[in-house]
Amino acid sequence: MAAKRIAAEAVRTPLLSSTALDEITGGRVYLKCESLQRTGSFKFRGAYNAVASLSEAERAHGVVASSSGNHAQGIAEAARLFGVPATIVMPHDAPSSKRDGTRRRGASIVDYNRATDDRDALTASIVAETGAELIHPYNDGRVIAGQGTIGLEIVEDLARRGEQADIVMVPCGGGGMSAGISLAIAAESPGTQVYLAEPEGFDDYARSLASGSVQRNARTNGSICDALMARQPGAIGFAINRATGAHAVSISDAEALAAVAFAFRTLKLVVEPGGAAALAGLLSGRIDARGKTVAILLSGGNIDPDVLERALAA
Repeated sequence: MAAKRIAAEAVRTPLLSSTALDEITGGRVYLKCESLQRTGSFKFRGAYNAVASLSEAERAHGVVASSSGNHAQGIAEAARLFGVPATIVMPHDAPSSKRDGTRRRGASIVDYNRATDDRDALTASIVAETGAELIHPYNDGRVIAGQGTIGLEIVEDLARRGEQADIVMVPCGGGGMSAGISLAIAAESPGTQVYLAEPEGFDDYARSLASGSVQRNARTNGSICDALMARQPGAIGFAINRATGAHAVSISDAEALAAVAFAFRTLKLVVEPGGAAALAGLLSGRIDARGKTVAILLSGGNIDPDVLERALAA
């Protein structure tokens, strides 16, 4: 249902092979380029599916979301297409490219401080005041279903080549995208293992999967991967990822920046640090790709110029 709902507006992004990565890893590597998705991130899929799922009466009150930028732009664009107002609760230190993109698409921004403010409480107060529909960035079944279309496309595009992935590796913050992909992979390619790549210091998914219960991060900021600094896994996504047997690995800021530089120099692709987390996991050897077919998700390309310069200077 979600695949049909978003088909007219979302880009079916390419699945590209990479001889360079094949040589480095000893495997057969494919790149799912969601950095080329509408709004520059996979987030448009879930955002559009959620807004499209609302009734006209529900849309009349507008939509509200909290996001550091990619979900914000996805919601803003989806709301623009349906002609409904959107309010985004956004950290004041979010990348300027993401803030500008959100405003350019017509959404209103309410700032908050990651370290001192409770974004969920702030978002809830706006919902209570306006009656707008809350669209959570990852703990929302409509969003998860939209992101799951990425997994369907990976399976379908590999099948056209007569191949099946041994591993699919995806960046992970709150776990909505990974949950959607895990569901699709479990249904369509049950022999494929899903790996989640998250920043060091924000390894709540690895700890949660190991313990069997949701674990929180001690910090709310401090990673170059601004898109992946969720406080804890969403309950819906965690239940899915646990049930489907997903694994998680952590990558450092330096590894994320190195992956950004590799994508730019070698792959000729612009990817933000959080969007390059899975590529960083591959390049740093967190998974063994030798003799395997591996699909790597590049989840977003909304990077500020100064961060790209930092990556290239390293």
